[in-house]
Amino acid sequence: MRFFSTKPFCSLPINTLRSTFFNNPCHLKPKNTNLKFLKTMTKTQKTNDEEGFAKRLWVKFSKESVMSLYTPFVVALASGSLKVESFRHYIAQDVHFLKCFAQAYELAEECADDDDAKVSISDLRRSVLEELEMHGSFCQEWGFDVSKETMPNSATLKYTDFLLATASGKIEGANSLANLTTPFEKTIVSAYTIGAMVPCMRLYAFIGKKLESLVDNYGNHHPYKKWIDNYASEGFQAAALQTEDLLDKMSVTLTGEELDIMQKLYHQAMKLEMDFFLAQPVDQRTVLPLSKDHNCVTIFSDFDLTCTVVDSCTILAEIAMATSPKSGQLQPEGQNQITQMPLTDLRNTWEALSKQYTEEYEHIMQSILVKHKAEKFDLEGLREALEQLSDFEKSANMRVIESEILKGLNLEDIRDAGERLLFQDGCMEFFKSIRNNDYLNAEVHVLSFCWCGDLIRSAFSSGGIDDLQLHANELIYEGHHSTGEIIKKVESPIDKLQAFNNILKERDQKNLTIYIGDSIGDLLCLLEADIGIVIGSSSSLRRLGSHFGVSFVPLYDGLVKKQRELVEGSNVNWKGLSGVVYTVSSWDEIFSFVIGC
Repeated sequence: MRFFSTKPFCSLPINTLRSTFFNNPCHLKPKNTNLKFLKTMTKTQKTNDEEGFAKRLWVKFSKESVMSLYTPFVVALASGSLKVESFRHYIAQDVHFLKCFAQAYELAEECADDDDAKVSISDLRRSVLEELEMHGSFCQEWGFDVSKETMPNSATLKYTDFLLATASGKIEGANSLANLTTPFEKTIVSAYTIGAMVPCMRLYAFIGKKLESLVDNYGNHHPYKKWIDNYASEGFQAAALQTEDLLDKMSVTLTGEELDIMQKLYHQAMKLEMDFFLAQPVDQRTVLPLSKDHNCVTIFSDFDLTCTVVDSCTILAEIAMATSPKSGQLQPEGQNQITQMPLTDLRNTWEALSKQYTEEYEHIMQSILVKHKAEKFDLEGLREALEQLSDFEKSANMRVIESEILKGLNLEDIRDAGERLLFQDGCMEFFKSIRNNDYLNAEVHVLSFCWCGDLIRSAFSSGGIDDLQLHANELIYEGHHSTGEIIKKVESPIDKLQAFNNILKERDQKNLTIYIGDSIGDLLCLLEADIGIVIGSSSSLRRLGSHFGVSFVPLYDGLVKKQRELVEGSNVNWKGLSGVVYTVSSWDEIFSFVIGC
């Protein structure tokens, strides 16, 4: 288990942790509670004033952009294995859409009252017409006539109907704009229309850049390189920025209510764009979603900073400090039969333990990394290094117990903090979807170094998951108050691996195993699992893994490679101990990969 751990947040001194926790309420969800320090907290959303409105919307609705990237159509396209018939169908659908897109720009230009806005919209419309010409060249190259191709499918029609309705002022929540009787109303409609069009431009620019980095490995042999190059080009990237700049300028004068409508239009457009990609027929085997070919899966996950936005030891420290008696203050008689350490002593003890932990941890890591770097994957060497780290972790935990800093914690306070603990975006949705998926026969286990399993159970229970299979340490209580002792179950990387293997011994060996983690403590399990997924960007994890020959591959890049291998006749084998772990930046990627869109 980690004390002020190998994870960056928890290496901070306790006074910094205290300040961060008290002054940064986004770690906890608001709720009435008996703890004074929790009562005043409210969840806030930070925004960067330097970022424009369009940029904030793109970040806010990133889920749909990730899921669009992870659709079978886009993955097959990226791999170069997409069948010509599928690409031909897509081009035909996109031509229908682009014609509508150009029409929406025309209507937006007519409604705009600012000369600069009119010029910008006119330029953007011209770029759409050029894009249509490019599609015409595709038609010639692939030998088909768009006019004789398929009619618009339902996803395309929903998208085009939405755009034209918006450009005509038929907007939910703004019914008075339908008649467009005043120049002011027309200006608002123009702004709304641009807001509904920006997501398409930004998403294609995003996909273009992502696919360009993959296509570069195959030079001019990629059959869809021309298409990818267009959306990755400086010209298209500039056009996407131009639409976002235009949206920022046109939204300046909008009211809060109007900005809310704009946000809804933006989000709706993102969802329709995702549906557009999902609707493209892909008449071939694909690697996505994983549940399509593997309906029996055992999923393992770390907890601290894998699932949550803050480490559990920080929460426990803050509960202890918030409830400990101040200097000279007596605890009410009968409230707590276990005496807590005075606040000043508690703070000093936490600081001393934190400092000792950090110094010793850094010393051990230096001694490990100073040795010769492996030229290939060296599992045995890595295991020996983590055994050394495991001994250190257990010694650190013993110091925590002996210090009695956890003594007197109230179980109700712990559960209350757990209920209000914020998860990483998309994490809880993933686990709930896994549990509620009738097709996917998945078993979920959480393996954690956390000192207090009650905190974890409470956190998941608040999201509706009460049947959690948890493998973690537990505080010992007398009544409702902690004695300061810990039932030690999972203290170290070696303990985690042992727990992982013990679970598998009792399960069907045919089940595909997935492990999701974020730190050095997860590394052995990440490698042992059929699919190990690292979420986040821990530099210490990458440094240690790379030292022993572990390869860190972006999940999307790995999927595109496997899609290419699949078409070439190879089977898609997910196999542990390959020395490869996959990296993602969000739970949305994991959701898209395992469950699908």
